[in-house]
Amino acid sequence: MRIVDLTSAIGRDTYSPPSVNQPIEITEHYKEPGFWMVSDIKMMLHAGSHVDFTKHFQEDGETAEMISLDRTSGEAVVIDLTPTEPDHDITVADLEAAAPEIRPGDVVLVKTGWSDQAWGNFPHYYVGSPSCSPEAATWLVETGAKAIGFDCFPERSAKKQSYLPSEFVVHEIIGQAGAILMQTLTNLGELPVGERFLFFGAFLKVKGGEGAPARFFAVLD
Repeated sequence: MRIVDLTSAIGRDTYSPPSVNQPIEITEHYKEPGFWMVSDIKMMLHAGSHVDFTKHFQEDGETAEMISLDRTSGEAVVIDLTPTEPDHDITVADLEAAAPEIRPGDVVLVKTGWSDQAWGNFPHYYVGSPSCSPEAATWLVETGAKAIGFDCFPERSAKKQSYLPSEFVVHEIIGQAGAILMQTLTNLGELPVGERFLFFGAFLKVKGGEGAPARFFAVLD
C-alpha cells in the first residue's frame, strides 16, 4: 500500500485568490524556560487545497459540518488533460477525448499539471490557470461524479479582482447537482491513469464554513 499526498503546501508566502489577495498570517507564541511553541493562523478557507460547499454561493447552502466524508472520498479516476496550456478553457471535447469509464458515485480528478508547475507563484497561479467551461462542468456532473477535483483554479470569473455572484457558474453547476468541488490539488501525476483507486478528501469541520482547508490523498495498492 502506498499513500500519495495530493495537497498543496501553504505558508506565509501563500496568497488567497485575487478577489481578496491576502497572505496567510502565522504567529508563533513561545514559553520559557525550555522550548514550547504554539501558533495561530489567519487565512481564507479557500487558500490552498480546499473543498467548496454550496454556502459559498447560496444563502441557504450546505456548510462544512453538514458534509459527510463519504461525499469527498471513495473510488476515483483521473481524467488526464496534460499537457494543458495556461489560461485554456477545458471543454467537453477535451474531457470526452481523455476520460476513462466514470461510474455514478465516483470521485473524478481533472489533471492539468498546473498546480505542479505554478503553485506558489502568485498571482500567476490564479490568473494564468486553465479554467473549466460551464459546459465541461455540466458534462462532469452528468457522469454522476459525487466529487470533482481540479489541480488548477477552475472558475474563470474568480481570476478577476471583482466579480458578481452570478458569474460563479462552475461552482453553482457542480454544487447544485449535489456534487462537491475540490480545488488546488497537486501531484496527480503520481496517480494511475485508466485505473481506479481510493481517494480521500479530508477537510476541517468548520461550523458554518462555506469551504474548508483539506488534506487530499490517494491510497494505491
